[in-house]
Order: sequence, then structure tokens, then C-alpha cells
Amino acid sequence: MTADARHVPVMLNECLEALRPAAGQWMIDGTFGAGGHTRALLAAGANVIAIDRDPTARVRADDIASGVGGDRLHFVQGDFRELEATLANLDVPAPDGILLDLGVSSMQLDEAERGFAFRHDGPLDMRMSKSGRSAADLIAELEEAELAALLYRYGDERHSRRLARELVRARNEAPIDTTGRLAKVIRDAYPPGPRRDHPARRTFQALRIVVNDELGALEEGLEAASRVLAPGGRLAVIAYHSLEDRIVKHFLKGSSRLVPRDKRPLVAGDDEVQVNPRARAAKLRVATRHDSPPTERP
Repeated sequence: MTADARHVPVMLNECLEALRPAAGQWMIDGTFGAGGHTRALLAAGANVIAIDRDPTARVRADDIASGVGGDRLHFVQGDFRELEATLANLDVPAPDGILLDLGVSSMQLDEAERGFAFRHDGPLDMRMSKSGRSAADLIAELEEAELAALLYRYGDERHSRRLARELVRARNEAPIDTTGRLAKVIRDAYPPGPRRDHPARRTFQALRIVVNDELGALEEGLEAASRVLAPGGRLAVIAYHSLEDRIVKHFLKGSSRLVPRDKRPLVAGDDEVQVNPRARAAKLRVATRHDSPPTERP
């Protein structure tokens, strides 16, 4: 099995049906990751602008580009919230489709040194772009009340105050600078009883969202996508938790440029979930750009 074979793109068939890529069209994969969705868009004949905050993604993009001659795939290290500036720099036509597969990529979760996963011990980092404040910095610097608010708001953690209190106690004994130590502190502090998930899952989610300003990027990225899409262009967004999906739902409902395709999000089928458990939480929402030209880029 190759490295890429382990990273199955989520809801691939549904995304292709929504975006309808064709030869000569321009598509944007705003969250390139391991490149699975990009490969499929290229295979359909479309040109792809692949964007990713992670500088290590360029190696994977270069590998894919070498297989299609290089002129149909343009990789940009950056944030999809900067779509307008990205397109202006490339001087390409308005895109016919934009895909945003949100959250952390499966490849990043598998890299212990990136610090995204509680199941792999490594530095407590979580920075997608490898710059700015890390998760370890947040744990070390925030006051107890700030930590509790972070866990509750971005992790929906009902034991947020209890966990924040224990994090402060533990960091006073020794720095919490590895994923293994953080996971243990949370596990030991969690109330006893049956639970479906690892007790640290919500804490890791909350820290990752804040470290990477994921919700702010999503709000700005959706607005930018609505402006740059070609008339009749399509936007497909895959969300993995309620905070993301709520933002996407409300934005599409209130947008003056986009028309939601469905009232409810699409979800992965049972067959896909069995092969790719990450798809279990996925919710896909699709919208179409009004039949009018996009606004001018800055």
C-alpha cells in the first residue's frame, strides 16, 4: 500500500457530482491535504488550483503535477480565506467550482511530530502553517477561565471548568508540551463512567481550531468564494463538526450570491463509512452562484 492509498478522499463521488468538473474548466481545491480530491478533478479534465496552509503539501502537489504535465495543476501555499488575492496573482479565469474539505487532513493526523492527534505522542504543536502560537503556547499562557471558555466554545466540552483547573495545576508542576502528556492530564481529570470517545478528543479539537483560527478562516473563505465563482459556478463544503456546519449553513442561507442546492446536508453512505471511518462525521453542503458576474477582484 502506498502512502496516498491510506488517505481516502471523503465523499468523493458526491463532490464530483456536485462540482461536475469537465475539460477546460477551472476548479479550486481550497484544502489540498493529501490531494485525493485534486487527483479526481484532474482526472475529469479540469484545471485545478490547489491551496494548502501546510508547506509540506507542496511535495505531494509536485508529485501529482508531474503526472499531468504540470500545466493543469497550480499549487499555492496559503489560506483559502485569501482566495481573491490568490486568483489575482495567478491571473486565471473565474473558477467553475470550489471545494473546501474542512478540518485537519488525515495525513497530518498520522504525523506525530505535527501534534494534531492524541493517539500519537509528539510535540504539542497543531499549527497547520508551522507558524504562530502553538497549542503548547496556549496551554502555558492562558488563564484558567480563558482555557475553560476555549474548551467549552470550540470543543463543546461540558467539563471545561474541571479540565481547565486540572490543566493549570498540571502545568505548574511541569510544562504540558507533548500530545501524550496533554491526553493523560485530560484522561486522568475526566469524570469516570462510560463514554464513546476518548476524553481528550474535544480538547484537541478546541485547541486546533483556535491555533489555526479555523472558524475565522471559514467565514472569510465562504465570503471570498461567493465573490470569485463564475456565473453558475458551484461551491461544495465538507464540514466535520457542528461549529463548522452551522457557519456554512447560515452563510448559504443568508448569501445574496449563492443558492443552496439542498435543505439538508448530504452525508456519507454506510459503505463509505466502513472503508473510511473519518467520513462518519462528514456533512456536505452545495450551493450555486447566481447567474450574474462575480464582483471585481481587488
